[in-house]
Amino acid sequence: MVPGQASVGGEASVGTVEPVEPVVDRDAVLAGAMAAVTVPDGAEVSVAVLDADSGAGAAYGTGLFDTASVVKVDILAALLLRAQDAGRSPAGAEKAYAAAMIEHSDNDSASALWRAIGAADGLDAANERFGLTRTEGGEDGLWGLTRTTAADRIALLRQVFVADGSELSAASRAYARGLMGRIAAGQRWGVSAAADGTGGGSAWALKNGWLRRGTTGLWVVNSIGRVTSGGRDRLVAVLSRGSATRAEGIALTEAAARAAVSVFAGEDGAGPGQNVS
Repeated sequence: MVPGQASVGGEASVGTVEPVEPVVDRDAVLAGAMAAVTVPDGAEVSVAVLDADSGAGAAYGTGLFDTASVVKVDILAALLLRAQDAGRSPAGAEKAYAAAMIEHSDNDSASALWRAIGAADGLDAANERFGLTRTEGGEDGLWGLTRTTAADRIALLRQVFVADGSELSAASRAYARGLMGRIAAGQRWGVSAAADGTGGGSAWALKNGWLRRGTTGLWVVNSIGRVTSGGRDRLVAVLSRGSATRAEGIALTEAAARAAVSVFAGEDGAGPGQNVS
């Protein structure tokens, strides 16, 4: 009898062995998908994706990028955290600023809330609690020049869209998700291109950022959010710089978002894999 086998009626019986699921190297799959994305000469892009339920994900590129207006989600999250710590709901004026800042990307509202959270120091303190390790608030009031990585954008999105481990309460998360699902019509580009169908905010919740750098004339174009694809929620972050036009940058973010979501193509649900960290 082979050691470890049970004997039944004097003969060895072989137990059923469960098949071992292969571990998917999703970083490699994403790199392959990104190889098919046209990146304009001189432009750079980084992207990360996470299956919200399983935690499986992938990342491509590790560089630091200017946030432009995607930092407004950080500002909102920091504001909500401060209100929670004070044992209160956001005030009426704060909500008005937050709605304008997220839904319409209003810069004056962002500046008002930037001051309310304590500017760069306040943002950095909140982001430390959120588990962001490579994001630094913009100095001298220049919140749009906050520096970050695609992986840190995913960490922030987890705070908003995943209950497990979030510093934000259920009410705070629902409020932020609601604003990100009501983006003004002219700003519904970016990661939403990877969502199923062409419907409204039920298939996506996002925030985009765009900034033409005065020193080079080139564009920073970013997009982060949640998209529903294949019946699953995916968190997607795309950061880019160096596009000659805003339209070129938008096309790049959308192609990268589609490549990110394609990492899960053909899977019957997202299984175990490499997590974005």
